Amino acid sequence: MKREMLTLDFLDRAVDLYDDVTGIVAHDGTAYTYAELDDRVNRLANALAERGIEKGDAVALLAPNTHYFIETLYATNTLGAVFVPMNYRLTSGELEYILGDCDADVVIADYDYAEHVEPIREAVPAEQFIGYESDRIEGDWDDYEAVLADASPEAPVRPEISEDDDASINYTSGTTGDPKGVVRTHRTEHWHALVLNQHMEIRDDDNYLWTLPMFHCNGWGHTYAITGTGGTHVCQRTFDAEDTFERVREYDVSFMCGAPTVLNALIQHYETNDVETTGDRDVRIATAGSAPATATIETVEDEFDWRIIHIYGLTETAPIITTSNSPRRLAERGRDLKINQGSETLCTDVRVVDRDGNDVPANGATVGEIVVRGNQVMDRYLNKPEITEEAFNERIEGYFHTGDLATIDEDGMVSIQDRKKDIIISGGENISSIEVEDALYDHEGILKAAVIPVPSEKWGETPKAFVVEQPDADLTEEGVIGFVKGRLAGYKAPTSVEFVDDFPETATGKVQKYELRSEYWDDETRMVGQE
Repeated sequence: MKREMLTLDFLDRAVDLYDDVTGIVAHDGTAYTYAELDDRVNRLANALAERGIEKGDAVALLAPNTHYFIETLYATNTLGAVFVPMNYRLTSGELEYILGDCDADVVIADYDYAEHVEPIREAVPAEQFIGYESDRIEGDWDDYEAVLADASPEAPVRPEISEDDDASINYTSGTTGDPKGVVRTHRTEHWHALVLNQHMEIRDDDNYLWTLPMFHCNGWGHTYAITGTGGTHVCQRTFDAEDTFERVREYDVSFMCGAPTVLNALIQHYETNDVETTGDRDVRIATAGSAPATATIETVEDEFDWRIIHIYGLTETAPIITTSNSPRRLAERGRDLKINQGSETLCTDVRVVDRDGNDVPANGATVGEIVVRGNQVMDRYLNKPEITEEAFNERIEGYFHTGDLATIDEDGMVSIQDRKKDIIISGGENISSIEVEDALYDHEGILKAAVIPVPSEKWGETPKAFVVEQPDADLTEEGVIGFVKGRLAGYKAPTSVEFVDDFPETATGKVQKYELRSEYWDDETRMVGQE
């Protein structure tokens, strides 16, 4: 038989089987069972319905990692409406574009971020504004808890919902123009959560710590997977290394996610403070965004006693499409496998192709672009049919084109070499900025490193390194360049080094290299590696 695959299936199962289990621990420590979560979801859904929200309408949320993020997601989908989580680091102008692009009917905002919505209220289509702790927000906002208190806890009658109906819209960072709205259906969200469960080893006794922003791909799908499996969400409003270790111990956390920059921040805190890294249970942490340095993996696994699971994907792919979590391959090839993005996930077709759409040799050396087909891949870009068409057909028809350059080996293990726009072509030689960064991270005096191409009259472009020093380190440009030359071919070494206090980063910890590049390329017609 065929049964529609809906995001609501995950909360329904949790309520049926784990109604008395703690489903969410709020940032302030307040615990909600799954039955209590269901009550609050019903109340919010009824309140939104009373405010005119119907199937297909957009409900936008601007909030950190909170219990009411999860409540809003499920309440929105209960009505057949479309959930639009927004990046809380965006400016008012960027939020105005998103709210207009998705034609938002209501905005729900946290007290820490509502100030970015207040100046644009008259310029956006939404007419309903609900604020969490509205007494801390300037302007006229309905209070979130008061809205729930006044609404019925009875389960609303759900409209006819198809698995192909839009469930959420996640906006990309917009590094090369306006943000793109990635439309995800109930089916894509449902399927991705099942894949996630398989490869992240999620169990009903997991205590999952939210260090990863929930707004990012709906928390990499853990808003669904943890809920449906019956695990416990432990909320942390925004990432803080000291608080992370405390919550790991206090709530006996068994699972979390974090980009390599998060891992590095945890390592820095660990090395300067005497902290216990676990509770009574083993901890595993999924990482993505960029390949973690070998030294990072060694510290996290050997000193924290946490197990790293390296995954890869994009907002458009939910994100997970590959993982290095293969005990069989780890036994054969050792820990170095974890710096690879891994092999394709269950029921996912990942290929690495050349400019003509042909598969590159599976030799671990030939570089091509990663393309993917799978049920977890997005439906489309909102209001952008031409860009959607190109994304699915640029080199090979019917595959989503990631823009990531990689190699693939005989075991199907993918290793990212760079974004198409980040590959450095110096004197005709291709240089992976990731490879250079990995060498830099081997230096004990370097806390963070980022490498970009900069213009060169002689070579076209050459690598430039941006470095954040470890506390008390005393590095020099000459010393850093010499260090890299001792590990890589000379032409791959940076020709210049700039020491900085920190990098511009996304909320998920990705370095925004386009900001670093802009100073050097704004006056140039195009970068050497651009197609």
